[in-house]
Amino acid sequence: MRIIPAIDIIDGKCVRLSKGDYNTKIIYNENPLEVAKSFEAHGIEYLHLVDLDGAKSSKIVNYKILEQIASQTKLKIDFGGGLKADSDLKIAFESGANQITGGSIAVKNRAIFEKWIAEYGSDKIILGADANNEKVAVSGWLEDSNEDLVPFIQEYQNKGIQYVICTDIAKDGMLEGPSFDLYAKILAQAKGIKLIASGGISTFDELPKLAELGCEGTIIGKAIYEGRISLKQLENYIIG
Repeated sequence: MRIIPAIDIIDGKCVRLSKGDYNTKIIYNENPLEVAKSFEAHGIEYLHLVDLDGAKSSKIVNYKILEQIASQTKLKIDFGGGLKADSDLKIAFESGANQITGGSIAVKNRAIFEKWIAEYGSDKIILGADANNEKVAVSGWLEDSNEDLVPFIQEYQNKGIQYVICTDIAKDGMLEGPSFDLYAKILAQAKGIKLIASGGISTFDELPKLAELGCEGTIIGKAIYEGRISLKQLENYIIG
């Protein structure tokens, strides 16, 4: 299972929120590049980079930080937050993103998201299916849609999507453990999907359980920043 640490950006700084609430912002580092380099130094190959300013303003904002990290590390970066137009995708890929994640756009403008899958290929486009009570949430989690989570994933699977990042919003940033039951349900019903678990990871012991379920990757944020999971533990897991 791939280990994918997260860096969330507001005002160019590395932050974490709880349950996607901007009022709960904690700044962990003024320098995201420094954080990315520390991940790389521990054998980590992947990074989940989220432009929270972009998610709020519906267009890419922090692409300079993406460019900085992509040009000064070898991390394979999946980038998300506020990608709404063809021009946003162009900027993201030109700035060094390896993959992009589309969340709200996949709900609100299916035609453009399906066009991206066709144009860039399903290895480059990740479906961001973030859930609140098994309903898909959009706009930086500021609103719920009426889309049921599993059918939504299955529908996009039929359109060629391979990778899905699923965050249970109730768990995100709470350090109370991930949604094992939800992930088991998705994997049972959307056969063959490459599911990346996100939200709530709080201890190292949860990682083998997610791997056992069949998750292709897991995104870890606050647990690293709060020292619940050390980079050394992750390094040993990757080597192991």
